Amino acid sequence: MSPWPTALRLALLVALLAPPVRRWFYQAGLLWLYLTTVAFAIAVFAVPLVRAYALWRGVLDQPAARKVHAVATPLLGGAAVYFAFAVTVLANFQFSLQLKGVALGASIVVAVGVLDDVIELPARVKLAGQVGGAVVAMLYGVTLHTVPSWVPGFVGLNVALTLLWFLTVTNAVQFLDGMDGLAAGLGVIAGVFFSMTALQTNQRYLMFLSAALVGACLGFLPFNFRPGGARIFLGDSGASFIGFTLAGLAVMGEWAENDPVVALFTPVLILGVPLFDIIFVSIVRVVTQKVRSLPEWLAYTGKDHIHHRFEALGLTKAESVFLIYFISATLGLSALMLEGSTTREAVLLLVQAACVLAIIAVLEGVGRGRPA
Repeated sequence: MSPWPTALRLALLVALLAPPVRRWFYQAGLLWLYLTTVAFAIAVFAVPLVRAYALWRGVLDQPAARKVHAVATPLLGGAAVYFAFAVTVLANFQFSLQLKGVALGASIVVAVGVLDDVIELPARVKLAGQVGGAVVAMLYGVTLHTVPSWVPGFVGLNVALTLLWFLTVTNAVQFLDGMDGLAAGLGVIAGVFFSMTALQTNQRYLMFLSAALVGACLGFLPFNFRPGGARIFLGDSGASFIGFTLAGLAVMGEWAENDPVVALFTPVLILGVPLFDIIFVSIVRVVTQKVRSLPEWLAYTGKDHIHHRFEALGLTKAESVFLIYFISATLGLSALMLEGSTTREAVLLLVQAACVLAIIAVLEGVGRGRPA
């Protein structure tokens, strides 16, 4: 690693963090761009350092039959993404109670993910870490209010739904970290649409928080989604961090005041691709009796996710990733259009999204009939 690129990256980062530069962005009304740029610059600076450390310590993802890469590749890229997000937030945000909860919960998830990258933890230990992170977030008030107060036991039901939401989204993004650029790219797309919907609903704090995640993921992509193959992987620490943070942003947001359908389906559509993949794959595995219990489901690994099926159809890895990007953006646009829509328009948008997912299911069915 040449010292000059590192020095230039550090100089850019120091310049961005200088008070006059930050003040100029604030006064120009470009705070979202500033936060994205700062997180991007920190990630670009940190990723090569983390890569060098992973190579030195031998923290590598070795090729295997269920994996798509052919050479040993450094892990721990997620630590750099987490670092970029954390520094950006610490330097620019006043912590709300809920942000503290998401930040602490994400830190637990990242710590467990780093340990898994280094020593490969059992699936139940990783799940316990995710549960711990979600519980910490909920203790700081990051809970869903989906079940109305007139339902008996609504508090416990909302807590259970929140826990299920965190675990589902975290693992859904982690399961999609199977091709270069996929998990981080989906983090960028989801972060952008969370920012836009937050702007629509006058939640500027959430919009700016999403900007930090977008920048951190963008700064990682040049080292992961590039010609010639990835130079570093997110690892479980990065994929689980992105998923957990997106889940937290969804719970923190107030997506509609008086329309529970819009409030529910706005984050569901933004995260539609990973949610569809984990649900669809889980159903297929149970129906085909590949898994018969929760421990088997946790431990099962296979090339049966959406990106694997698209590749089986004859698409290259890059084409598969870009196709998933476009599908995610399409669902995100549907989420944007939900705001302010009439009941009839909302139903049509949800039917349209269901049709998109049905097309994916058909394509996956064709791909399932071909060798992965």
